[in-house]
Amino acid sequence: MAGNNIAITLVSLILVVGVVCGAVLVLQGVDDASSGKGDHGVSTGSMKSVTTFCQYAEYKDVCAKSISHVANNHSATTKDFIFAAIKATLEEVHKSHQLVVNTKIEQSTDPYNHMAIEDCKEMLQDAIDDLQASISVVGDTELHTLKHRADQLLNWMSAVYAYQTTCTEQIESRLYKSAIEDGMINATQLTNNAINIIAEMSKLLKAFNITTTTDLLHKAADKNNNNNNNTTSRRLLQTDHFPEWFPIADRKLLAAQRRGNLRPNVVVAKDGSGQFKTITGALKSYPPKHKAKYVIYVKAGVYDEIVEVGKKMKNVFMYGDGAGKTIITGKKNYAHMKITTSKTATFSALGKGFVARGITFRNTAGPEGHQAVAYRSQSDMSAIFDCSIEGYQDTLYYHTYRQFYRNCVISGTIDFIFGKGTALIQNSIIIARKPLVHQFNTITADGKELAKAKGGVVLQNCRIVPETALNPLRFKVKTYFGRPWKAYSTTVVMESQIGDLLSPLGWKIWDGENFEKTCMYYEYKNSGPGANTWRRNRAFKKFDVLGPIRARHFTAGLWLDANSWLPATGVPFAIGYTK
Repeated sequence: MAGNNIAITLVSLILVVGVVCGAVLVLQGVDDASSGKGDHGVSTGSMKSVTTFCQYAEYKDVCAKSISHVANNHSATTKDFIFAAIKATLEEVHKSHQLVVNTKIEQSTDPYNHMAIEDCKEMLQDAIDDLQASISVVGDTELHTLKHRADQLLNWMSAVYAYQTTCTEQIESRLYKSAIEDGMINATQLTNNAINIIAEMSKLLKAFNITTTTDLLHKAADKNNNNNNNTTSRRLLQTDHFPEWFPIADRKLLAAQRRGNLRPNVVVAKDGSGQFKTITGALKSYPPKHKAKYVIYVKAGVYDEIVEVGKKMKNVFMYGDGAGKTIITGKKNYAHMKITTSKTATFSALGKGFVARGITFRNTAGPEGHQAVAYRSQSDMSAIFDCSIEGYQDTLYYHTYRQFYRNCVISGTIDFIFGKGTALIQNSIIIARKPLVHQFNTITADGKELAKAKGGVVLQNCRIVPETALNPLRFKVKTYFGRPWKAYSTTVVMESQIGDLLSPLGWKIWDGENFEKTCMYYEYKNSGPGANTWRRNRAFKKFDVLGPIRARHFTAGLWLDANSWLPATGVPFAIGYTK
């Protein structure tokens, strides 16, 4: 009976996909048949605008179709084209989401793929939310200032693409995976186009002869970096000021934190001396529609629980009594429990603006557990300070958006710092651990899939060392900076001290793929016995040892647009170089 249900579901799924694809073909036919009009029903006089707008899109025909209804409006602006392109993407992602909602997999007969589909629903809903936010931003922004919102739009659109691909790659059933991938083709192509167009916003506006206002933020960041290239990291620490827009109440709160007399909203304590004995219980007390910082103090102790800071829980600041004292631990893993990588996380931060300080996030599944995440973040503008993130394979999952890590200890074996977001790890200790027999260590595995999307990971002013158990085997067990999880994987190791455990090759090919031809792996001003680059793996066609001008792009000011949000976290950071 269960087998019949699955077969019926697959037939229904294929029919839905067929209807979607058929609708596209019918629309194309209508466009071509439109009397007196060119391709996509666009008048000949409007084709120049369409061609100009879609010149940066990878799927130009799809792009032209998505804005065809706007193109014939002769008063339409570039802003109207961008709005239409994102709106078309939203409509297709809605269809993808509905397709997944209609996909029924019995939990009792196929628990893993059932979970993967549930994950997929959540991620596509997150994609919808980001697209709706993008539409609101475009709608509320004046045409001549659109350039200044490009970075935020690109941040969201890159996350939309990451959610789409994560959705399908976690599904193991070939039948379901193929059907859903086919049903998402329009959505992924439109998202791809939107990313490429937004990434070239300046060129696009120039092509339409639109004069923009000066980008003061980037100009200030450039000036700051130029003035401080030769200064010490102490002078670059941004700890004594907050942006003018930052609420006065939050400024006082973070100032109190620095003085050591911060008063939390709630206290968690294993011994019952707080309002809650569990972190999950404390998070449930988060007030609806709360806007200010919500402060949770977690006293010393071992908290064996799976924690999620929900998407609606924004601006949560969680602090403990110190890494190694306040410990959040779990042991969920893929190998023994057969659950999706996302769901293996001991701690997940989804709400925007999450900040953590003085906490250990741990997954104890060990190397035998394979994928076993200790900390997963899809929290935009998040900062982790004075924390320890401990695991083996897939320890730290920087899933989406902008993330900053400072003064942390991060440990693992295979791909233990991985994700599709934009992360900077600064002034931290990176510890390679002893893997299983015949395994290797790869510190990073970045998942950037499109050349012009936001994404990648930077290790700045870090120390890369072996754990005690690995030390006597460090020349036998190969340890690499990383390997490319996706085609445009971007990883930078700069101003860091590299131990002798690192393989002279530096970077490892992802077996079975050709990503070494397109990925971007860079090093800058590293030191230590592992820093010599003359024997690096030459299979990586774009590998380079950067000079100071190019390396500056990967410092906090430009890589994370740090001055616009990082001071508000209260976490110290270097805006530019640290050496």
